[in-house]
Amino acid sequence: MVKYRNLWCFLVVVELLVSCINGEDPYRFYSWNVTYGDIYPLGVKQQGILINGQFPGPQIDSVTNDNLIINVFNSLDEPFLISWNGVQQRRNSWQDGVYGTNCPIPPGQNLTYVLQVKDQIGSYFYFPSLGMHKAAGGYGGFKIASRSVIPVPFSPPAGDFTILAGDWFKKNHTDLKAILDGGSDLPFPDGLLINGRGANGYTFTVDQGKTYRFRISNVGLTTSINFRIQGHKMLLVEVEGTHTLQNTYDSLDIHLGQSYSVLVTADQPAQDYYIAVSTRFTSQVLSTTSILHYSNSAGSVSGPPPGGPTIQIDWSLEQARSVRRNLSASGPRPNPQGSYHYGLINTTRTIRLQNSAPVINGKQRYAVNSVSFIPADTPLKLADHFNIPGVFSLGSISDNPTGGGAYLQTSVMAADFRGFAEVVFENPEDTLQSWHVDGHILFVVGMDGGQWSPASRLIYNLRDTISRSTVQVYPKSWTAVYVPLDNVGMWNVRSENWAQQYLGQQFYLRVYSPANSWRDEYPIPSNARRCGKAVGF
Repeated sequence: MVKYRNLWCFLVVVELLVSCINGEDPYRFYSWNVTYGDIYPLGVKQQGILINGQFPGPQIDSVTNDNLIINVFNSLDEPFLISWNGVQQRRNSWQDGVYGTNCPIPPGQNLTYVLQVKDQIGSYFYFPSLGMHKAAGGYGGFKIASRSVIPVPFSPPAGDFTILAGDWFKKNHTDLKAILDGGSDLPFPDGLLINGRGANGYTFTVDQGKTYRFRISNVGLTTSINFRIQGHKMLLVEVEGTHTLQNTYDSLDIHLGQSYSVLVTADQPAQDYYIAVSTRFTSQVLSTTSILHYSNSAGSVSGPPPGGPTIQIDWSLEQARSVRRNLSASGPRPNPQGSYHYGLINTTRTIRLQNSAPVINGKQRYAVNSVSFIPADTPLKLADHFNIPGVFSLGSISDNPTGGGAYLQTSVMAADFRGFAEVVFENPEDTLQSWHVDGHILFVVGMDGGQWSPASRLIYNLRDTISRSTVQVYPKSWTAVYVPLDNVGMWNVRSENWAQQYLGQQFYLRVYSPANSWRDEYPIPSNARRCGKAVGF
């Protein structure tokens, strides 16, 4: 018996070794403690949200298909959630980290996110999704590198930098929330930050003659930004998971929630140079700078920071149209990005989404197709999973602008799994909009001024448009996207202007499969919290 027991143990060990060698994708483990802490980003003491004592929070470095185990402990005195901007959560909206899918983490407790960066590459960020927490920090970079066996359409850079830029308020997030709750809009921001610091507060060191990758995200609350580097050109190589045609730019417009990846060669005389960021489409222009420092620098920065565009919409529109897909490059898989012929697929549905800024019950609100979203007392995903009545109703937001008065509603739109939707974002207002869809990619087939009509399809790019998760809509303009509805779950569709999102400019898209199969959607996690009407299920 001992002989057979030893043989059995030996076989078990061999099987485990083989499964480790040939089996699952790698795991990466993170443990985060979320606390308040004093920060001084614009020279004024504020209560910031720190992760492991850091602002911004720790960077996530991962590789396509990695499994990420992220234990988040909430040491704040209020509930907390983190969401992952642009990470698709394939079959797994349970991990999306917004209130429509997850119960918040209570003070003094933790939540372990278990997510996989399935079939993705690129540059993203994470952020706190509840209330106005984003105005206090709690965000960080999220990088997904290509697997070593997948060719990348440029030589490996000498270094890889993350830039998290955006507008900032001197008021604490609780004060900003009180302003919105009181029925008013936010004041104009007080400044801009680069990686949590004000003017010249951050330095990027490079070696002369070498090329570096900069991953730039707009993590602000209310404004688009323009990004540029004094005396240097930027070669665009990737946008939110898509390798691009490698066009060269002097500056780039980056709208709320968007991420761009550029290559910069340190080919100038050895000194220091400004990295400049300024607001776009604002009557008052805010700007800030960081330093690009050559390691053999013979001098400090000189001259004024490079100026950028301010209110020129046509310039920005033409730049947006110039961002195209690299059809011959591989994505997260070895097949070329151009092998998915999105322009030859018949759309199964057209959805027109029009934003508005109504006053409801004497308070400033924001709406989509006349519906201003109000959160339910129970996460919508839990209510859907447990068939809890009275939380939401499907069809509570129309597929088209209604032209009627705005009203408050927990709005959820039904969608069929494996549909292929044409979504047109229509912006009749004078301010720029930025829209994000969780769990999906958006093929940006067209954008133009004026009113969209079926004839607008004649100018669609059906061959090599970019795909991304966040798209801008210029003032009094429209943007059309094609969306493969290939990810079952309850997904947030929102304005990336955080005040407008907070005041109702969002809804949820329920992508449904009647198969009720693990092939289409993962089962509810064992650690999923129950709250609201889901308590006891």
